[in-house]
Amino acid sequence: MIEDVTVARVAPATTYPLRQRVLRAGQPPGAARMAIDDDPVTATFAAVDAAGTVVGSAVVSPEPCGWQPGRPAWRLRGMATAPGHRGSGIGGRVLRAALDHARAHGAEVVWCNARTPARRFYERAGFVAVGEEFEEPLIGPHVRMWCDMAAAPANGGAPRVDGAPTGPA
Repeated sequence: MIEDVTVARVAPATTYPLRQRVLRAGQPPGAARMAIDDDPVTATFAAVDAAGTVVGSAVVSPEPCGWQPGRPAWRLRGMATAPGHRGSGIGGRVLRAALDHARAHGAEVVWCNARTPARRFYERAGFVAVGEEFEEPLIGPHVRMWCDMAAAPANGGAPRVDGAPTGPA
């Protein structure tokens, strides 16, 4: 249940098993690690269930957005929800935590390369697709998306995602 899940900022390695299983299946274990994980300004968030299992993750870090030049931008990466927990609102809670963090650190734009099956999830959160679908080698089809932080409500009030209620995560 979503009530039994806590969302908090964590050490990046905490999320590697979930990121490996969901985002890099079939690749070597080290594929879940990103170079930005070592940067102190990078923020990693996890949803952890009552048993202590990480069931959701998201990573945000400052990175310019090519189609929004000159605006302070953060990139969303490592967004994953354990298959048995999808549709429960956990992904939305983790995303809100990441967006709130980026906003609190000056982001005007948050962008990502979204897997095409997750496109509607991001659209419900206020993200807009830019350009055509493209193929990420070893990962699959993606689309670039972005969210104007001025349009997204602050303090945990991101638009409804996965049917989760708005409000603090």
